[in-house]
Amino acid sequence: MLLWDRGMLWGFLLLLSGAVGQRVIFPGNVTVNYPGPVCAVKGSTVTLHCTFTPHKSFIKDGREYPLRIIKVVWCKNHEICQGSTPSVYDSESDTNNPRYQYLGDKKGNCTLQIRDIRREDNATFRFRMETNHSAGHHTVTSGVKVTVIDDPQMTIISSRNQSLIREGQTETLLCISSCSFHQLEVTWFRDDHALSESGPALQLGPLTAEDSGNYTCGLKTNSKTRSRPYELRLEAAEEGRVFAEQEQRTERHETAVSRLHGGARTT
Repeated sequence: MLLWDRGMLWGFLLLLSGAVGQRVIFPGNVTVNYPGPVCAVKGSTVTLHCTFTPHKSFIKDGREYPLRIIKVVWCKNHEICQGSTPSVYDSESDTNNPRYQYLGDKKGNCTLQIRDIRREDNATFRFRMETNHSAGHHTVTSGVKVTVIDDPQMTIISSRNQSLIREGQTETLLCISSCSFHQLEVTWFRDDHALSESGPALQLGPLTAEDSGNYTCGLKTNSKTRSRPYELRLEAAEEGRVFAEQEQRTERHETAVSRLHGGARTT
């Protein structure tokens, strides 16, 4: 015996009604704006910013029926998040995993926050909306891919590809990895002393003798990600001029940049 859920039965009835000349029309389009692929460090917190536009109504036999959102769901590694599919968040459930916090609403914000990221979160997450009529149920299947890694090794590169910088100029050091960490805070150190800056780019300048030293960076939530030291050394030059000398080789710079863009070097 075949078992039908309400969604399947409604879909069958819609097909049947179409066969006898009745049409269901939806004014406007359903949209869900997912973020791009996210790379997350194990143990961190990641926010999947998301917005949606649902169907407001549908028209059948010349009559318009209003729709309103009554349920929102997030699931992972499933195309439609429907029926008995395990969900990470269900607005109608009292047993949601507290690691998954829904920061959105039922009007247009579908943002999901994942706390204490684990290996099991290495998946594609999808959002589903359900209305007071099954005709308005919808899942946008593209989803957002979350990649989870353990202890990424950070690398420091310079914005300038040259060996000498004059005193008074500016310098930018970039803390990068094979993964994109736009949502995570970076901690910077000079000679093992923490700096106040927390972004992936460290702005230095105008350069003075105080800027010399060994710089390292790492993710604020994971001390194991600390980069190797990047030496920025000031020394007196001809005619009393002072230069900032970067000890990193050009080859190391090019390798790091290539890794950042996912490219492979060829020889």
